[in-house]
Amino acid sequence: MPVHIALLRAVNVGGTGKLAMSELKALCEKAGFKDVKTYIQSGNVLFRSDLSAADAAKTLDGALAGIMGKVHGVMVRSRAELEKIAADNPFPDAKPNYLMINFLPEKAPADTLDKLVAPDGEEVHVADHEIYVHYPNGSGHSKFKLPALKQATSRNLNTVRKLAQLAAEMEENGD
Repeated sequence: MPVHIALLRAVNVGGTGKLAMSELKALCEKAGFKDVKTYIQSGNVLFRSDLSAADAAKTLDGALAGIMGKVHGVMVRSRAELEKIAADNPFPDAKPNYLMINFLPEKAPADTLDKLVAPDGEEVHVADHEIYVHYPNGSGHSKFKLPALKQATSRNLNTVRKLAQLAAEMEENGD
């Protein structure tokens, strides 16, 4: 059974969408996912399922809506996809915790950068279903704006690498 990595949007960030990771794990198990593991309190969950990535995302989004009252947005990727995303880093000299990878539910539109505001020297690279943003001064006080990110969920490069590593361990160990 393939390993999927689900990245939940707007869960346990900024005081919105509070969901304990133990609740998320139980919700995933109830939805029929196997070998469920969560990683840090920001809406990351790994599991096995024979569903396609798109169907797994829809299933998890529906289950979340059932307990949280609204669809939050779930992006599902494979270990190989996360490894490629990390390897394709367009800002190799950036500190990994200053490089945010924004996962989109669909391919980035051609006009993604049209309303970009990057007053602190932020650098942006649009990939297929991801947008990389390097915050040279950190993201905490940045005035960076990019409307295309409203539907995205963000993880720093360290987290992306760790999720890929955890997925690889699950695949190797049969967990």
